[in-house]
Amino acid sequence: MPRLKPKRRTSQPQHSPHREPERYPAPDRRSNPLKLPGKLMRNLSLLTMGGGIALASLFGIGLLRTGETFVTDIKEIFNAPQPEPEVDVRSIVVQQVRDISELSTAVFNMEAVVPSRRERTLGNLTVGSTTLLYIAYGEVRAGIDLSELSPSDVTQNLTPQGNQLTITLPPAQILDQKIDINRSSVYDYDRGFLNLGPDSAIELQSVASQAALNKIVIAACQQGILDQASETARLVVSQLMTTAGQSVIVKATPAKGCGPASSPSPANSPKQ
Repeated sequence: MPRLKPKRRTSQPQHSPHREPERYPAPDRRSNPLKLPGKLMRNLSLLTMGGGIALASLFGIGLLRTGETFVTDIKEIFNAPQPEPEVDVRSIVVQQVRDISELSTAVFNMEAVVPSRRERTLGNLTVGSTTLLYIAYGEVRAGIDLSELSPSDVTQNLTPQGNQLTITLPPAQILDQKIDINRSSVYDYDRGFLNLGPDSAIELQSVASQAALNKIVIAACQQGILDQASETARLVVSQLMTTAGQSVIVKATPAKGCGPASSPSPANSPKQ
């Protein structure tokens, strides 16, 4: 009998050389736009590291070449002086001068003897009269009211020695006028024959006191009290500013007028 050849078991290879490997779909990079590819991240890291190394190298080279000079230049950059704050010198000066308020620089004292009289009439006939002789001691103070000083009265000029201020003072004026009642007195009071004159001691003394005060103020003005007050104020303010370390020129303004503040009314004017 013919011999039968056994059949070879053929097994199918797992991967045929002629069969293409199974491909998987590539991930969609657009699904996460914030996630960069690894290669790009590596390039950025290398670029950053390279920049840092380059800056460190330049700093080291500059430090080696210049030594202390380089360090000094760096310190000067960070320690550079800052601009000075601006100050309005004129406003400061005006405020300092105003704090003095009224500057009394001249005083005038005087004694005045003033007679006063009042009559009693019956129709057109004078039946009696009363006379009063008043001795008054008065005082007049003149000076400058520095509260009237304004920034426009102060100018600033640049000179080779530095800043120089020019201050124009307000005009001098009568600051106070008064009768010293403790030193003043009624020297004589007479109501006439049979005391027929009116009893007007208080009224006559008041009229005489006002007339004496006006007389003293007029005498003070005639003696040039305002001119004296203006010149003295100029010297005082100039010395004050110089002591404070400020170069200054102080100018005086002529007084506008001088005279009594008020006058007695014609009806109460004393008869002399």
